[in-house]
Amino acid sequence: MPAARHTLLLTCVLALLGSLLMACSALPNISVNGTPITNSQDSANGSDQQLNVWQTVSPGIELRYERWKGPSTNEDTMVIVRMNPAQIHLSVHYQPTQPLSVREWTKETGAHVLINGGYFDNNNHPTGLLVSNGEVHGQSYSAFGGMLSVDGQGNIRLRSLSAHPYDPDNEQLQQATQSSPMMIENGQRTQFNANGATERRTIVAQDKQGRLLFIISSGVSFSLDETADLLASSDLSLQTALNLDGGASTGIYVKDSANNEKVTIDAITALPIVIAVK
Repeated sequence: MPAARHTLLLTCVLALLGSLLMACSALPNISVNGTPITNSQDSANGSDQQLNVWQTVSPGIELRYERWKGPSTNEDTMVIVRMNPAQIHLSVHYQPTQPLSVREWTKETGAHVLINGGYFDNNNHPTGLLVSNGEVHGQSYSAFGGMLSVDGQGNIRLRSLSAHPYDPDNEQLQQATQSSPMMIENGQRTQFNANGATERRTIVAQDKQGRLLFIISSGVSFSLDETADLLASSDLSLQTALNLDGGASTGIYVKDSANNEKVTIDAITALPIVIAVK
């Protein structure tokens, strides 16, 4: 076989192998308005999607997309859901022996909005306190991290555990998940020690009007420090913000009041802990 022809054939084989390997990589399943996409940048370019505009998807629940840029060339389209606590019901779900995908959890819970929860270990046990429908699991973090919780009266609270430690003797929580670090406290960016690795991110926050926000970066775009800086400089008027489990756990589902799927970003790993909103 002539050398030139042999070289061309070898190049074609290598290109084919490369495409097959890329097809087998663990990319998250992402769709916007029911249309599958391959990454978060594509989601921002959908013909029916607008940046920086709040869309009411169901009573008390709004959806928005924003393009956030880091200090260098890193950027991502953020999925932001903002909710009126008086118009929603929030619950934490936990299945250590039967973790599920975001889609499976959504089907099981009937949630209008669903995201992944706090950290869990190799046995799918929470690393901090978890309360699901009044059932308590794990132990509370002490003097670090934060907690999203719902009390017996249905009040939703996001707080720093160093400033407001959990008191099991005087708190009767119905729902709770803990994580770290706190990124915003009292409207100010916090300081914490973290490596500079970029990852997918899941954030829960409350703004200065008391509304609850879920903020998702599905691209491997920002470090924890960069995320905290971007939250603090955003136009979301945040009072508190807590980093939830990110990386392979990051996922979100949003549907409207007519049960039309608006956004699905599936986690790469099966999830034992999720936060559901109806």
